[in-house]
Amino acid sequence: MKKICLVLCACLLLVGCGNYTSKDATKDLEKKINNLKGYNLTGILEITNNDDIYKYDVEASYAKDDKFRVSLKNKTNNHEQIILKNTDGVYVLTPSLNKSFKFQSDWPYNNSQTYLLQTLLSDIQNDDKKEFKVTTNHYVFTTKVNYPNNNDLTKQKIYFDKKLKPKKVEVMNKEGDVLIKMTFNKVDLKAEFKDDYFNLEHNMKTAKTESTTKTVSKIEGDTYPMYVPENTKLASKDTVDLDNGQRVIMTFEGDNPFMFVEQTASVEDELAIVSVYGEPFQMATSVAAVSDNMISWVSNGIEYYVVAENMSKDDLVSVANSVSAMPVSK
Repeated sequence: MKKICLVLCACLLLVGCGNYTSKDATKDLEKKINNLKGYNLTGILEITNNDDIYKYDVEASYAKDDKFRVSLKNKTNNHEQIILKNTDGVYVLTPSLNKSFKFQSDWPYNNSQTYLLQTLLSDIQNDDKKEFKVTTNHYVFTTKVNYPNNNDLTKQKIYFDKKLKPKKVEVMNKEGDVLIKMTFNKVDLKAEFKDDYFNLEHNMKTAKTESTTKTVSKIEGDTYPMYVPENTKLASKDTVDLDNGQRVIMTFEGDNPFMFVEQTASVEDELAIVSVYGEPFQMATSVAAVSDNMISWVSNGIEYYVVAENMSKDDLVSVANSVSAMPVSK
């Protein structure tokens, strides 16, 4: 009987030692990700906004010494934007317009990112109440998220395969609805890059050559924000003819006054770099530049601006996200 008990105890100990825990997975991820010299990830990003789904082809790359390049290409019109971080700073490139916004920013470390391993690891490390589950094919972390410009997003599920390669990320609101989904289809953790891969001029030149996005000379139809803060309404609308296009200015007055501006985008003859005090912000239709009193973005050949002196940043973003635009798919 004693021998049987000893054998059972030994088996239980072995089984207990064999359990792969959240602590084990976090430790292994830290070792794996922190030792990487470079990686290249590709996949599909889906963003749900007002019941519409917008899809992007994503290619995310990293090289040691804090270099990042994220290409986001709209699957409907092939409009490409690139978020670039190199030794000179952080940029959002719109190659089809030969224009780039430069930020004094801590991106990508200042908020959650679904397509970068470092920020996924940071979310896991920073959540003391994270959940961890082992399934047949995956290790799954459920963590809180850090989206300072989108308070609707509260948590995420991060799926890794049994070799700790990312497979899928789902970002949800408090009701559990998935509003952002990143699905990885290729993961190369030994990627190497040429010297100019993270260079601003090189990226503008090559991406502009490949882009099929066309500019427009006239603003067709009426576009309005679908969300307007309480006790605020449209007071005036003016259309101005420009040398190479049009500008529409809508002025909203009330408790939360703001201006909404649409302008036909033009291609710069030489590379234009615009300094921005703010952060890159992933909208449903575009990568925007957001600061305390303005958010600007480009979509389908139109530049958009929402400007307000006293509006909260939440309302500023809500107005911008509500501007009607054609989704990638429904």
